[in-house]
Amino acid sequence: MNVRKPAVAGTFYASTRDGVVGQIEWSYRHRLGPGDVPEVNESGPREIVALVAPHAGYMASGPVAAHAYSALARDGRVDTAVIVGPNHTGYGTAVSVWPSGAWSTPLGNAQVNQDMAKSLLGGIVHADESAHIYEHSIELQLPWLQHLYGDAVQIVPVAMLAQDADTASEVGEALSKVTGNVVLIASTDLTHYEPPEAATRKDADVIATLVSLDVDEMYRRLRAESCTMCGYGPVAAVMHAAQKLGATRAELLKYATSGDTTGDYSRVVGYAAVAFRR
Repeated sequence: MNVRKPAVAGTFYASTRDGVVGQIEWSYRHRLGPGDVPEVNESGPREIVALVAPHAGYMASGPVAAHAYSALARDGRVDTAVIVGPNHTGYGTAVSVWPSGAWSTPLGNAQVNQDMAKSLLGGIVHADESAHIYEHSIELQLPWLQHLYGDAVQIVPVAMLAQDADTASEVGEALSKVTGNVVLIASTDLTHYEPPEAATRKDADVIATLVSLDVDEMYRRLRAESCTMCGYGPVAAVMHAAQKLGATRAELLKYATSGDTTGDYSRVVGYAAVAFRR
């Protein structure tokens, strides 16, 4: 079996099982987190179609990401998570799916849903492992899912190097055809390395377009504000698909900056957790 080894364990998050569990539970209990370590609601309503979650180091963005996964736990059990992240490395094709095998983290192996991955291929979406080898944006979501669901949850990793509106629309159309008990996860951080006042203002303007499910306005504001959100393509693709899959409302679960978690407010990065529900 082809197993993708972790690229950023030991840097963005801990390299041992106990270390990762400790970081995740710290994030849940942090003063900016949801407060408690959640248990999966086995009879949950499964209203969440999609999530937006950050992918910085857990000590910086973990308490915000915890809100996304706390909401998912309360919503019930999922079978497959399709994780769409930006391609920071520049390797691989415009849109790259890891097609089979498993991804390893200190919490174990997450199996790739091979049939679902194959169903996404075509057009601009290609099977390509090279885009994923060193990329962190998808990997950072896996331990959260494994902490909730163990080895029962499968994944489909999708890396977007091209993030223009047309590409996002095409990827969103492909994602909208997935079936079964699936959650879509868009992995992104927001404004990068700006004074907190500027970052929070720009981020609020962009988050408003997510809450109103307005992809076109998101792109317009990103251009107008020169916002350095890194995963706007994955967010646009997931928003497009979520609406096709029945999402009618979105909720900002938490916003904070790296300054709020690390205490360094000289130049901050913004993080948001958003849920899209039926």
